[in-house]
Amino acid sequence: MGRVIGNVNLRSIVAIVAVELMLSSQFGCASRRTTPPESKPAPVVFDSLQEDLKKPYATLFETAAKLEYSESQIRAMREYLTQAEDYCVGRFKDQSKGLDAQIDQKQNALKAAGVGEEERHNLHCDIQNARILKSEADVIAGHAIPVAYDNKQAKLDVIQKWPAELQAIRRSIADGTYRSRRWGDVQDIGFRKLEPDQKDDIKLGREAIRDLKQSGMMPKEVEDEAVVSYVKQVAQKVAANSDLLVPLQVTVLNSKEINAFALPGGFIFIERGLLEAADDESQLAGVIAHELSHAAARHGHKLMVKATIASIMYQAAQVAAMILTGGVAGIGTYYAIQYGFYGLGLTLNLTLLGVSREYELQADQLGIQYAWKAGYDPSGFIRFFDKMATSEGYVNGVSWFRSHPPFYQRMVDAEREISYLPKPEHAIITTTDFATMKASLKKVSFKADVDSKKRPSLISPEQSCPPPSKLVFEPDQPIETICSSPQIRPAPALVPR
Repeated sequence: MGRVIGNVNLRSIVAIVAVELMLSSQFGCASRRTTPPESKPAPVVFDSLQEDLKKPYATLFETAAKLEYSESQIRAMREYLTQAEDYCVGRFKDQSKGLDAQIDQKQNALKAAGVGEEERHNLHCDIQNARILKSEADVIAGHAIPVAYDNKQAKLDVIQKWPAELQAIRRSIADGTYRSRRWGDVQDIGFRKLEPDQKDDIKLGREAIRDLKQSGMMPKEVEDEAVVSYVKQVAQKVAANSDLLVPLQVTVLNSKEINAFALPGGFIFIERGLLEAADDESQLAGVIAHELSHAAARHGHKLMVKATIASIMYQAAQVAAMILTGGVAGIGTYYAIQYGFYGLGLTLNLTLLGVSREYELQADQLGIQYAWKAGYDPSGFIRFFDKMATSEGYVNGVSWFRSHPPFYQRMVDAEREISYLPKPEHAIITTTDFATMKASLKKVSFKADVDSKKRPSLISPEQSCPPPSKLVFEPDQPIETICSSPQIRPAPALVPR
């Protein structure tokens, strides 16, 4: 029998996910656009809109009412973005197919008579390098590019719809109706009845952690005391200003994935990659507050009771499933784990999440309230989200977005909640302790990178090969530039900092 995790049989989960992956690979490759977009607004409008779509959400919230784009111009831009995404995905899918052909060619060459040991070694190196590149192309085509264009479409929605939303917010503030919103009693945070029996989730969380560790899916913990104590200090400050009624247990994982997650019972996990990505303490506090909110609202318990594949351990089971299927899926998974594209947040299908989109929006609202109550700039979470979507999240933050609601709804709901909160006089944005933590984190990250290159790798079984190549995919470049001609460059050698 397969192990039972929570209320769900692990073998069943593995089978379900394996079938989903097979179906997505068969039916997720519809005909793609092979030529650049043809439909776009007039050049002067197009150039202006392109610049506006690069601006942070916070800036667009401030300026959207002053922008003067017509409905037809917005529609033309929306169509252009749709065509551009389709074309961009197609370019990287073509890259993946080309790499498949290279792999086949090299594998056939191995069968030729008279292949010497040196030539065989070189062919092995070429094959594993092509496999890595194909995995990267698949990640970019299947996830990173959609994230980039979802973000552009959401910012276009802000330009189009925010002025009316802002007027509605002002009316609700003026007539006092905003106080009757769900969890509008912010003056009673810590004393209001959010969800009873939070303590009943502690056992469930401990069992989940045990299963993750036993299955080898839990990354090692960061051991640097300066990093760990700082993160715990921020987390405890937020928890003291929340509705969490159980002890908060914070673990910092030594994984380059940009992610954080919560397990039932007040167990919060922050991954090293998220600490690297955060620009200030209010961003980190906002993320911690969001994850803490899942525990306070007992979201994990509710999903697990319904046997919905939504908790982090089921995401880990997906990793196991793809490894067990072998072939390209297995190679892609190991590439993802080692190079930081995914990790425990791997490719969770939204159709399996049930009501977890609603739970994410609830955690956004509560998290903003908790960060605000703790004295932080409540926009920290929005600013981190915006950074991830605009300049970091194309690839490295894929799992950050995978199970989350549509960008526009999320950003507008968050900005609305901030508008309803009393304005803090001296909101904390960052501290010297944050800068100190960042300095210590650099040493941790460098050592982790060095150690990862020493470990045996299932994607690099051939030793003494050149460093793997990398697809050129720079988030700070316009996405259209990146997609016009995917390029490959050798990976730089690791040098001490």
